[in-house]
Amino acid sequence: MSLRTVFMGTPEFAVPSLRKVRASGYNITLVVTSPDKPRRSAHSELEPTPVKHTATELGLPTLEVEDLNSAEFATALRRAEPDVIVVVAFRILPPHIFSIPCKGAFNLHASLLPKYRGAAPINWAIINGEKETGVTTFFLQEKVDTGAMIVQKRLEIFPDEVATELAARLSVLGAEAVVETLDLIAHNAVQPIPQDDRLATKAPKLTKDNTKINWHLPARAVHQFVCGLSERPAAWTTFDDKLVRIYRSRLVDSRAQGDAGQWHISNDSLYVSCAEGLLEILSLQFEGKKRMSASDFLHGYHLKGNERFV
Repeated sequence: MSLRTVFMGTPEFAVPSLRKVRASGYNITLVVTSPDKPRRSAHSELEPTPVKHTATELGLPTLEVEDLNSAEFATALRRAEPDVIVVVAFRILPPHIFSIPCKGAFNLHASLLPKYRGAAPINWAIINGEKETGVTTFFLQEKVDTGAMIVQKRLEIFPDEVATELAARLSVLGAEAVVETLDLIAHNAVQPIPQDDRLATKAPKLTKDNTKINWHLPARAVHQFVCGLSERPAAWTTFDDKLVRIYRSRLVDSRAQGDAGQWHISNDSLYVSCAEGLLEILSLQFEGKKRMSASDFLHGYHLKGNERFV
């Protein structure tokens, strides 16, 4: 289609949208992404972002941007002559950038806005025990995640689904929403819906402080916490003053026994006491060690008695 489009994105979540925009025939004049970064350590080989890798595969021109406020970036963007900018899992654009295209700039957000505004909507939806979530496209404005909505699609959250699994499904649904939005813009058929700020909730950035497990919560809440943070960054706790990441857990039909965080071993299975009920730990990683199943860990650990996570 003749609608000149600039696509901005970085991680794997944005790849289905880029592919679908291209497959739908839109004229992508530029793909903007973050600079290449070392894969594992500062001394390892630089690796392109998933979006750059895909754009190169598709033969699309790419631009790696560090400083979104630089004059060079604005010049390069104007040279691409976009009618519209599509933003999927990128960064916060300054107003002088998102005001360049004549038909506007829109973002794909992985929640049912105005719920879960912020950096980690997928994680917090699972942590909070939501039964459904979705994706929303909206026009960019200066205040983050508050612009008028264009397309919204809903998706059920499966029981025991972890954040990376839900993100993969939402990325596919999001690609559909992005192309539907472009179709509406191309045909001047957008009917923007203002967000109701009274219904807004937050999905703050994940930090070390807000990803630590509180074993004094009910087992179901702890399980949702583990699911919502898996695979990355992973919920964490401590044992013998060492950090332990918990990747997978399972609710069991049992009443709590002992103090919060206390271990219970049965048939090569590890259970932990919570405020209400026990939680089975399926997969974990001790600081400095490889990730392993709880049963493998128990085979190599000599129980001392009264072990507990803190």
